[in-house]
Amino acid sequence: MSGEAKPIRWGIIGCGNVTEVKSGPGFQQAPHSALVAVMRRDGAKAKDYAQRHGVPRWYDDAAALIADAEVDAVYVATPPSTHKQYALMSIAAGKPVYVEKPMALDHAECEAILRAGREANVPVFVAYYRRMLPRFHRVRELLFGEQAIGNPRVVNTVLYEPHHPRYHDRAKLPWHVLPEISGGGVFMDIGCHTLDILDWLFGPIVSAEGRAGNQLGAYPPEDTVAMSFAFDSGVLGTGLWNFDAYRHHDCIEVIGDKGNMRFATFGDGPIVVETKEGVREHRVANPAHIQQPLIETIVRELRGEKGVCPSTAESGARTTWVMDQVLRAYRRKTGQTIGA
Repeated sequence: MSGEAKPIRWGIIGCGNVTEVKSGPGFQQAPHSALVAVMRRDGAKAKDYAQRHGVPRWYDDAAALIADAEVDAVYVATPPSTHKQYALMSIAAGKPVYVEKPMALDHAECEAILRAGREANVPVFVAYYRRMLPRFHRVRELLFGEQAIGNPRVVNTVLYEPHHPRYHDRAKLPWHVLPEISGGGVFMDIGCHTLDILDWLFGPIVSAEGRAGNQLGAYPPEDTVAMSFAFDSGVLGTGLWNFDAYRHHDCIEVIGDKGNMRFATFGDGPIVVETKEGVREHRVANPAHIQQPLIETIVRELRGEKGVCPSTAESGARTTWVMDQVLRAYRRKTGQTIGA
């Protein structure tokens, strides 16, 4: 697309909770961008969303939205089980597609999307929006611009939190912990954010192994993951996730040869740098619509500014590949079927 005055006109497939604040308004507020259509299988909910957000048109059929001549690009915000289907439909229509994270149920599905986009020369982006948050740009500047902790050597990441009440009723489990819809458990749903931001900071993870388990038995997929990994850059890492702990703790620690740095994946808590000179804290707030900075890079790229969006199909597929390495043995052991 050219850099003409006309904005990029977006259609959303799946206008659920994530689109209310995190992403939807970002398409309306980003420069040279407009949200012109939304779709949800429940037409009444699609109409309600359109009316509340001032969107001109709504649909209850994804194919109809994709075929809309006034929709230039498509945002797929459905659960992962339909990411591949809707991404391929959009690509076949010649329309750039922005896919929610994780990119798909598994790496094989990601590869199918990636291949289709390349063959059709249609851009594909993935909603790993932390790559454009000012907070993580500050982390990157501290690590590699200022070399605040010298040369990074090791990364340790830990996330644990109490069992969430929404998972208490096994008969009414949300889709996030139904592997045939989500691809896994809470690790798949939110652990991907940590793995992706590490990819952005340190380069691709080229080796990963780990173990997954279900200690509480509240839902079918994993609730505990332990892994080790290596980056192409030579930095080594470990990761622990548990979703039945006594309290919440979220920390990525980078150990360098002159100090260490600590920051969380989620929220906007302090970035803590500790060296022999002492401890310093850096605070950077998140924007109101947390996906908007990334959406702005996509719009700029679609208007002709090449290579400005840092979250591509290639990077999104890498993160799913890492999770596949960790979950493969557990999926095999428990007989979980991913995809169709």
